[in-house]
Amino acid sequence: MLAAAVLVFRFVQYFGATILLGSSLFFINGLPKQGPCAASSNHWPKRLLIGSAALLLISSILGLVAQTGLLAGSFGEGLKLINLEAVVTQMNFGWSNIIRAIVAAGLLTSLIVFRPSPLLWVECAIGGAVVCASFAWMGHGAATEGSAGLVHLLADIAHSVAAAVWVGALIVFVFLLLRYQSSLDEDEALYDSLRRFSGIGSTAVAVLIITGLVNSWFLVGINRLGDFWATLYGQVLLAKLALFLGMLGLAASNRYRLTPALGVALQAGTPRLNVLSSLRRSLVLETTAGLVVLGLVAWLGTLAPVTAQ
Repeated sequence: MLAAAVLVFRFVQYFGATILLGSSLFFINGLPKQGPCAASSNHWPKRLLIGSAALLLISSILGLVAQTGLLAGSFGEGLKLINLEAVVTQMNFGWSNIIRAIVAAGLLTSLIVFRPSPLLWVECAIGGAVVCASFAWMGHGAATEGSAGLVHLLADIAHSVAAAVWVGALIVFVFLLLRYQSSLDEDEALYDSLRRFSGIGSTAVAVLIITGLVNSWFLVGINRLGDFWATLYGQVLLAKLALFLGMLGLAASNRYRLTPALGVALQAGTPRLNVLSSLRRSLVLETTAGLVVLGLVAWLGTLAPVTAQ
């Protein structure tokens, strides 16, 4: 039971950090700066970030208690101050949870007190980046010893940040497509956002591929390529890779087929409902796959890597 709770809390932390970093960055770089489609002109972007910061704060605290209880033998033991103090002062996952809770509390306060603005989105993005970096310190990336340890740690951090940038932007697209009724101004803003995201998404994918290969070198090892799939870690990793490839296929369809089709319809003044429906369906599928990948990453973080088996 505690093991399942640890996994759930890890996923919720990944989810919160993804929105704080990726969605905030997209509010700045993906949406119009002014007008009815700007993030600062609507209520839902701030509410989305408030919910994410609150989830991150709660899951960081409960995740620390659950992980401590798992090590100590029961949930009750995880609540004892002496056990919590030992974990926080002696283990990476302990103090990294505290960092996440502090960052989440600070962001939550700012989001409640201050009005929506680009400066507030920048603060959330910076906080989200710090949280994403902290995940590497409680994971396999911080366990590699020697000079190669820094390479592994940096690759793990870059991997987490790139994933948050991609999936966080997708979540914004889903909110946009599910909540508004088609109008010329909003459709043009959506088209511009899709075009802007093409370059950002391509960069994020490239970083994910490169850092994924680096991480696999350390966690799977070239000597285990022939049988890594026989381990639970390998099977979960393969499921993650399969979903990642599916996301790439959907992203390619969005970029090279659906987004140009929306541009043609806008230029010609023809009906756009069919292409918008296809975009909505594709982006929902891509986002769902991304969230499942986050869940698999949370699971992988609790498993011994192939090189340790």
